[in-house]
Amino acid sequence: MERLPLHSFAPDASDPSLKATRREWIGLAVIALPCMVYSMDLTVLNLAIPSLTAELRPSASQLLWIIDIYGFMVAGFLMIMGGLGDRIGRRKVLLLGAAAFGVMSIVAAFSKSAQTLILARAALGVAGATLAPSTLSLITNMFRNPQERTFAVSMWISAFSAGAIIGPLVGGALIQSFGWASVFIAGVPVMVLLLILGPTLLPEYRDRKAGRLDLASALLSLAAVLSFIYGLKRAAESGFGADSVVPMAAGVALAALLLRRQARLEDPLIDLALFRSRSLNMALCINILGVFFMFGSFILLAQYYQLVAGLTPLDAGLWSTPSAVIFTVGSFATPALARRIKPVSLLAGGLIVAGAGFIGLALASGFYGVLLSSLLLAGFTPVIALTTEIIVTSAPPERAGAASALSETANELGGALGIGVLGSLVTLIYRAKMAGVVVGLPPDVARVAGATLGGAADAVKLLSAEQAERTLSAARDAFCAGFQATAVLGALGLFGAALATKIALKEARSAQVAGADEKTSSAAA
Repeated sequence: MERLPLHSFAPDASDPSLKATRREWIGLAVIALPCMVYSMDLTVLNLAIPSLTAELRPSASQLLWIIDIYGFMVAGFLMIMGGLGDRIGRRKVLLLGAAAFGVMSIVAAFSKSAQTLILARAALGVAGATLAPSTLSLITNMFRNPQERTFAVSMWISAFSAGAIIGPLVGGALIQSFGWASVFIAGVPVMVLLLILGPTLLPEYRDRKAGRLDLASALLSLAAVLSFIYGLKRAAESGFGADSVVPMAAGVALAALLLRRQARLEDPLIDLALFRSRSLNMALCINILGVFFMFGSFILLAQYYQLVAGLTPLDAGLWSTPSAVIFTVGSFATPALARRIKPVSLLAGGLIVAGAGFIGLALASGFYGVLLSSLLLAGFTPVIALTTEIIVTSAPPERAGAASALSETANELGGALGIGVLGSLVTLIYRAKMAGVVVGLPPDVARVAGATLGGAADAVKLLSAEQAERTLSAARDAFCAGFQATAVLGALGLFGAALATKIALKEARSAQVAGADEKTSSAAA
């Protein structure tokens, strides 16, 4: 049976005119560098918190904003930067973003107060929002051969995972030798290199028929995403209460206003016609669902390593490294797998393997979780590579920037949802199981130990040795019960997604065959 392409247009892979030249392949390496720095900047700051706190002395609220503001601004500006790239040029937006990223990295490194660092991190987030949509949409212009494009997208994804691998290791070494400011300076040479080589190696592309960027749409997009993400962050920290549900509801309402405005504009920020593509909608849903469970589970796994297994943050990072390595290796293997396995089967099979990893996490104890989380990533790697390519190639070339931003926004929302919802589920189970355990403890200890495992680990220091051991053991068991519940939920969700993928693509194949038969009959008549 002939394979069904995952997107509506699939050029002949044997056409020599579509083959990329040496310039494109070197350009891909240049594109990968800022993606790696972007990924490092999301994680490396966690290692710098102790020394940063000692020097700048931020309040608890300021420290939270130092950590979170970068991700907030990236999520909020993705759609704006994707649309801007389509209008004024994707290379231009990328290079402007790289210049701003380099400058603000220096400002962050030499910050003398928490307020200055918060502002610098916010500006870094705005600059970072140019990197993912600009680089991904440029790849669609540089690599027109489907097989080469699949490989290029896989390498683009592996650059992010490589940043996650080397970020904690390089960051730890830099902080130990040069202090917390060095983690910001490390990205500056990469941005300088991009500014030097980018104009020569990267092509420029923009939609010459596009109008101006609608300011009202941009502001609505920013407000909607920031409100919703902020609410999810609050939910992840303290559960679903008024301070989290109200911002999320406001975000949904603003998003509805945004979509209503897009339907009336001749040149919208978000082209609603993109959502007529069954392939794009399916890929977005799989992306959001997969990232939902992946982000949520890995945040919980990191807590398991430190609070249950008793590892230091650095040791926990080292135990997490095999999973990141598996993800990188899987990115390299995806193009070869895509040539040998039907795309729909590869997508469904990857979801099933990832689901099996979740089942293993639910049943495992000790450090078997490391191996099983690697299995989870091994299944999810081809899924994220193929769905990313589907989303971008489902859009017309002039809208590739907006489609790339849509893909990244889906990842951000899926990750934030996973952390918020799964984190809240674990907290709910933990508090229910600890309700009877903390009875009889001093009120302050009972309140803190009954809320979170981290709180229990700190609060039991005020108890006698026997009482502390009993309370902490119960707290660890309660956390593990919540973690196992989310793992089972993740397995069921991914198995369901695999089944839905097979059904959706089967229906698409039937519709395509029916359309072809109708065209044949019309031609014969």
